[in-house]
Amino acid sequence: MKEQDIDQQADDDGAQLLPAHVAQGEGSIVLAATPIGNMGDASFRLVSLLETADVIAAEDTRRLQRLIRALGVTPKGRTLSYHEHNEASRTGELLDLVTGGATLLMVTDAGMPSVSDPGFRLVEAAAERGITVTAAPGPSAVLTALALSGLPTDRFTFEGFLPRKAGERAARLAELRAERRTMVFFEAPHRLEAMIRALHQEFGADRPACVTRELTKRYEEVVRGSLQHLLEWVEGVAARGEIAVVVGGASAAAPSEPADHVGAVNQLLEQGLRLKEAVAAVAEDARVSKRELYAAVVAARS
Repeated sequence: MKEQDIDQQADDDGAQLLPAHVAQGEGSIVLAATPIGNMGDASFRLVSLLETADVIAAEDTRRLQRLIRALGVTPKGRTLSYHEHNEASRTGELLDLVTGGATLLMVTDAGMPSVSDPGFRLVEAAAERGITVTAAPGPSAVLTALALSGLPTDRFTFEGFLPRKAGERAARLAELRAERRTMVFFEAPHRLEAMIRALHQEFGADRPACVTRELTKRYEEVVRGSLQHLLEWVEGVAARGEIAVVVGGASAAAPSEPADHVGAVNQLLEQGLRLKEAVAAVAEDARVSKRELYAAVVAARS
């Protein structure tokens, strides 16, 4: 393809608000990312969609009004609220509007709809009915925090908000203790200290982590260090604003040797298991050779 053809294609694609496969007059849903703090991050496409969509479904209509005022936008379509308390009852109504040919724009308070925000139920129901869903991507607190953390970004997992109750939170972190990928969490300011303390207890003082606060805003703050460092830091601050916490994954454990598990076999023998049964049980759990473990137990007895 010639350079001028590439430039022409880029110009054509850049002027397009919806994908070419959305037929004229066919209804569709557009999930649009909104700024996570800095209004300068609003895309041209978001502005155009706010102006032209037939219906705008917003997590908080008051936040939407502040957004459109800041962007100098005058929407032509109607606005409806769509949040966690009315998703179940309003999803069908929105899909009926789309089926009738409307372009529905879905926005949340900040970032991408359906990512720890309303929208998942709408997309799920639209997929079941064969309704077109596309996205106008943009700001993301998850990816911004990950990029700023200084921790590995090649493989990561988004864990959202941890459970509020201490016992449930500890149980969830215990499940994640051996997670090798970098982990990204959201947390409320008033629960941040309890969260860091729980991470410190479950993952250890030396695990690297990063707390990001008020991303893209005037008082943006990024604090990196071990969980011990972050625990000492959080005890002396009154954190405010939107918070994302990034935690490094667990280090690879050194491969164990059969001789390392002789003690575990002996404990099972004391509980009444036969030698072969105890060796088989421990070998399967530790993922070592039964034959070599058996030999190690016999050698330890001689």
